[in-house]
This record gives sequence, C-alpha cells and structure tokens, in this order.
Amino acid sequence: MDLPKHGRYDYSPITERSDYNWPDGKRLAFYVAVNVEHFAFGEGRGHTPTADLPQPDQRNYAWRDYGLRVGIWRIFDLLEELGLPACHLLNSEVIKHAPQIAYRIAARGDELVGHGRTNSEAQGQLSEADEAALIREATDGLTKRFPDAPPRGWMGPWISESSVTPDLLKEAGYTHVMDWPCDDQPVWMRTRSGPILSVPYPVEINDSPAMLVRRHTAAEFADMAIDQFDQMIKDSEKQPLVCGFSTHTFVIGQPYRLPHLRRMLEHVVNHPHADKVWFTTPGRIAEHVIGLDKGIVPGS
Repeated sequence: MDLPKHGRYDYSPITERSDYNWPDGKRLAFYVAVNVEHFAFGEGRGHTPTADLPQPDQRNYAWRDYGLRVGIWRIFDLLEELGLPACHLLNSEVIKHAPQIAYRIAARGDELVGHGRTNSEAQGQLSEADEAALIREATDGLTKRFPDAPPRGWMGPWISESSVTPDLLKEAGYTHVMDWPCDDQPVWMRTRSGPILSVPYPVEINDSPAMLVRRHTAAEFADMAIDQFDQMIKDSEKQPLVCGFSTHTFVIGQPYRLPHLRRMLEHVVNHPHADKVWFTTPGRIAEHVIGLDKGIVPGS
C-alpha cells in the first residue's frame, strides 16, 4: 500500500544532519510571533473563547477586536521593555481597519509576515486562481504600506494551504513559508518553480490552540513555553535549532494573561545561557540559511 505523498520534502532525521551555527556562533534562534488579525463582521470564520452565536455574533467579533484596540498595545510595550524584536503575522485588512498598528510596527522596525487578507477566510479552500489573487492582494496591501520592508515570508490564515500554495508563494516572490510544523530546523521544500524554505513555526507553543482549543490556562501555557525553551537550549548544544513563541493579540493580550507572557519572555531574556540565543525573526533566519553552502540544510 502506497500512501499519498506531498512531494515537498524528503524524510531527514535530525540526528544525521550537518552542523552549523547561527550568527556570532549562537545555537538557538528565538523569535516572538504576534498574529495581528482582523475579521469580517457578520460572516466568515473566527476564533472564540466560548461558543459561536448566530451571526452577526457581535460578542465574539468584539472580543477579537479587543486585541487590536487594547491587547496589541500592551504587547508592544512589553516587547520594548524587554528589548525584543518581533515578527507580525499581519492580515492586510488590519492596515485599513487600524492604521496606527502599522505605524507602530514601522517605528519599531519589526518584521512583516504575510498572513492573508483576513482570518475570516482560509485559502486552502480556494481555487488556484482565487488563491493566487488572495496572495497578490495581501502582498500588495502590505507592500504599499511597507515599501522598504515588504513581506518575504508567509503563513496562511488558519495555517491553511491548498495543494499548490507553496508553488504560488514561490511564484509571488516569497522566500520562506511557515505553514509546515515538521521540524525544529529550517528545511528546503520543492515547488514547481524552484525551492522555498520552510521556517519552523509553533503549533503547540501557540496561545490560540493552547487556550481556546485545548483549554490550557495562561499559567499552564507559560509553563509549557518555558519548558520548551529550556529543552531546546539544551538540545541546541548538539544542533542549531529554532524556537518560536506564537501569540494572538486577543488571547495573550487579555490583562490576566499578560503577566504570564511577561514570565515567559523574562525567563528567556534572563536565562543563564542567553548568550547562546539569537534573538531574531523568521526572515533573518531564512536569510542566514539561504546563505549557507549547499548540502548543509536538508533539501539544499
């Protein structure tokens, strides 16, 4: 029996790979991802902490909008206090709805990751032509607002892909994708137009599925994130690894959860072996890997 295959990458056990370093001899690349999402009112998909109501479901829409009105500003302040960069997985519709957020991202010099138009839709359900149009519209919207730092990485809304998404992203000029949580290191993937890099993105150390789906508390989520970091910094003695923390403005941005975000990040920043950590972004990780010699990274 032959199972269906995606053909994007080959199996590669992490124990059999070449060693390399991150810049300045660092061993663990650490990044904070902030999902900055906007939703349609009265239709489409959406996160919820309780249960969906019949549309227009103003309660859950407003809860999500809290993240843009309040939560993200407290996250910004905490990141600045701790001196941490961030990448923002940004729906292009946020720029229209909340332009002040774009100003703050630009002022901080943070990195953009393409994240579709809105999280009210999932691109994996679209035809190839419609998906290509979605990618183009979202990319154009972000590039128009950030012409000097357009997105080079992509993560689909709801981490959704069709069978041709990597092909379309490569053809749209993207260098890396974050939809494939298969590894703790970047790996090269095949597309019909040449290789695209997969940069690790956390599905479990991610506040939305942890707290809204699996029903972990904020304290439990912080404990998981700290355990993840501690184990990965230990494992990085053998191999260079990528450790990301994924957040959503309307989840971790709630006041009672913010102290636990602080606890997570302070643990990382003040870790006894923080000198081995590269505090970075997915785009910088991709740039570094792209510059490595052929044969070092799986799929190269």
